[in-house]
Amino acid sequence: MFSSALKSFTSNISANYSVSSAPTSISGAWKVYDGKKKSTGKAVSVFVFDRKALEPHSGGLSRGSGGSSLRKLHDEVIARIKKEANLLARLRHPSILELAEPIEDTRSGGLMFATEPVTASLAGLLQEKDDQERAGGVAGRPSRFVIEEADGQKRRRELEIDELEVQKGLLQVSQGLEFLHESAGLVHGNLTPEAIYVNVKSDWKIAGFGFAGPPDGSSGQSTMSPLSLSEAMYHDPRLPRSVQLDLDYTSPDFAMDNNISTSADMFSLGLLLLALYNSPHISPIRSNNNLSTYKRLFSSSSTTPSTTNNFLCSRPLPNDLKSAVLPRLITRRPAQRMNAREFQQSAFFDNILVSSIRFLDALPAKTPNEKTQFMRGLPKILDQFPKSVLDKKVLPALLEETKDRELLSLILQNVFKIVQIFPSSQRAMSDKILPQLKVIFTNGSKVGIAERDTAKVAGLAVLLENMALIGDNCNGKEFKDYMLPIIILGLESPTHAIVHKSLSCLPTILSILDFSSIKNELFPTVASVFSKTNSLGIKVRGLEALVILCGGSEEDSTDVGNDLDGAGNGGKKSNARNSAVLDKYTVQEKVVPLLKAMKTKEPAVMMAALAVLRQVGKIADAEFLAMETLPILWSFSLGPLLNLRQFQAFMELIKTISSRIEQEQIRKLKEISSASSQSTDHTRNNDLMSIGSTDGFFNGSDNIGENDFERLVLGKKTANEGANASIPGDTLKPQANAHFPEPTFSWQTQQLNSGQGHNMAATNSQSRTITPDQPLSGFTPLRPTPNTITSYSNPVPNDITSFTPIQPLKASSPWSPIPAQPSMLQQQSTFSIPPPPQQNQATNAFSNFSLPPPPSASTQGFGSSTLTNAPMPLRPNPPQQTKSGLDAYESLL
Repeated sequence: MFSSALKSFTSNISANYSVSSAPTSISGAWKVYDGKKKSTGKAVSVFVFDRKALEPHSGGLSRGSGGSSLRKLHDEVIARIKKEANLLARLRHPSILELAEPIEDTRSGGLMFATEPVTASLAGLLQEKDDQERAGGVAGRPSRFVIEEADGQKRRRELEIDELEVQKGLLQVSQGLEFLHESAGLVHGNLTPEAIYVNVKSDWKIAGFGFAGPPDGSSGQSTMSPLSLSEAMYHDPRLPRSVQLDLDYTSPDFAMDNNISTSADMFSLGLLLLALYNSPHISPIRSNNNLSTYKRLFSSSSTTPSTTNNFLCSRPLPNDLKSAVLPRLITRRPAQRMNAREFQQSAFFDNILVSSIRFLDALPAKTPNEKTQFMRGLPKILDQFPKSVLDKKVLPALLEETKDRELLSLILQNVFKIVQIFPSSQRAMSDKILPQLKVIFTNGSKVGIAERDTAKVAGLAVLLENMALIGDNCNGKEFKDYMLPIIILGLESPTHAIVHKSLSCLPTILSILDFSSIKNELFPTVASVFSKTNSLGIKVRGLEALVILCGGSEEDSTDVGNDLDGAGNGGKKSNARNSAVLDKYTVQEKVVPLLKAMKTKEPAVMMAALAVLRQVGKIADAEFLAMETLPILWSFSLGPLLNLRQFQAFMELIKTISSRIEQEQIRKLKEISSASSQSTDHTRNNDLMSIGSTDGFFNGSDNIGENDFERLVLGKKTANEGANASIPGDTLKPQANAHFPEPTFSWQTQQLNSGQGHNMAATNSQSRTITPDQPLSGFTPLRPTPNTITSYSNPVPNDITSFTPIQPLKASSPWSPIPAQPSMLQQQSTFSIPPPPQQNQATNAFSNFSLPPPPSASTQGFGSSTLTNAPMPLRPNPPQQTKSGLDAYESLL
């Protein structure tokens, strides 16, 4: 119950519309606000009347009988205002202000109704023009009419009242009067600039029907009560002028003859026409709303508008208006006045521009042949129209007629011609053209254009031809939302000409769309068209489109002589982009497979594919070029239909890509080699340091006792072995005084004493180990001897220089196999350090290990010969003579 009561007090307009906080204009008793319907976003104008506007004029007469009469007078004014809004709801005509929401009461006791969006009243525009003229011209003062855009930004409304605007407006007003007089059977009664509104399309609309009523002697049965002239002509000083009849635009029929007729509105129309040309823009009759003054002005010829006094206009009037129109409007006798139909046919409207507007207004009623002829001739005169007329009148009318598919191509040609004329067409493109184009071609969904719908195909062709103009007058988001679906529709069209034009738009499209839209929406469609088409021309055009998608230009798709660096262009780059539109992954994984799957070998297709591969060569990796691109290039270059020049173009690209691959591979290998060299040097230093750390094993700090070593290698027990000799760990105890020489290696620099260093360095500075070219089986096996090793009894010197290095192997040494002994496994091998050389024996500090001559046949050895590269242990040279032959071999063993 409470909610229903609250609902009854809630305004329908306030609940369903968002209304601006400040009025955009004031017209008479009404304040006009911009509004927008919350559910649909439709723009409206909200007219609000505040009852308090009637109170300031009451003064102190609000008490007693005077107060009662004033309240009665206010009630009459409220009733008259409601009548105005109610008539708007009943009267439907293009020249009558269109009502959007009926009148309703506000909480403050006022009135409110909504209409189509209007800019201002004609009175407000004339006042604006007067202010501009006083400020020093049209550009001297900005417009005071400010509106709020959908994005919250405010801008001033550009208003122009030039000759064509006046003619067009008066023509529309006369059409509205014709409807009132002949169809509705009404007399307006108060036709003033305050009663005429200019909507956002620059159309003039009639309103202000507070004093409207049927004429005298009306034969029709009208539900409206006739106008009481005695009440209407009386000017009450307690009421504002805006709610009373304006005598300055009233016909003498009302004021002096007390006669209500339709010709009275024509007299008011003549005074309105004079106000448009007058300066300031007011009526030539200035009665100050005093009936006596009004009658006195018309009693004298000097103060009555006529041809002799230029109709009391301060500015010169057009000849047609002065000689043929005004004398039949501003006349004392109603019978001599022209009616609304005759006014429309007067010489004042006899010019090509006004006639074109009139034809455009009546276009739905014209025949198809007349429409076609009009659309073909309209581009010739479009540049003669004022910009405001083109923007607010001609362009909306043309877009409204796009529902006629037979005229679609001709209408679009005129639309884009208007866009070219505008100095800045972004607002018109965004607000009017793009939404309508999307409705025409997509109808809210991606529906393909049938082959038989030739009219729609022709319109789409016109649109695609003007894609650059569209792109220059919209932003990226608008282009994506409105135009990208249409372009995709064109690419998928079965008409080859439409597909060709759609592909030709790519340079414009790519400069506007973002990367995601290109990769995910546009490129898949282009790839699908390219792979499925059977047309050679579409195949070539698709390859040219792939060149552009890969970062090239239209010149790149036709110039087959350019290399990867553009040197073939004389060092001058064309308008190619610096970076590819598609990323490297898409080029390698999506574009190249498209080329690889091609079956045709036509030269035109091959050369177009060459241009694509040239762009791929700038983007792809060297490995991909070597493994995927070069095989395709070689396959295409061997096409049987290519001529010499075309084959050379392929070879030039193959060489260029191969050179790039070679350079990158060389660079890569150099980098790997450099890194490997640094790693090897580091590892070698670590190995040398690790080898040097083994010196502690041979420097005598952990020497093993002589008896323990004999027992270990001979398998014998010594006399000094204790009870715990069976434990291996106890038998290998180091001896403090035992010393072993450090081993020497073939790759190790030997430490020399001062006496030997000079001679040996001079003699064998370049010596190195020589490995014999014989198999291991060719070496004579070594056989140990059971002789008792006596060399350990001699002290081992600590200085490594006192030892004779082991001689290197000589390939020329005779080797002979020795039969294997059956009891070889039962014997223990013992090795002895060879004796030191005699003093007269030359030694070489840099010589390597050497093997003695082979033993005699009676010498028993191992069953198979083995040879290792490990250095053999050294022994000190005893003072006795050097053994040779079998004795040396036995000593070695």
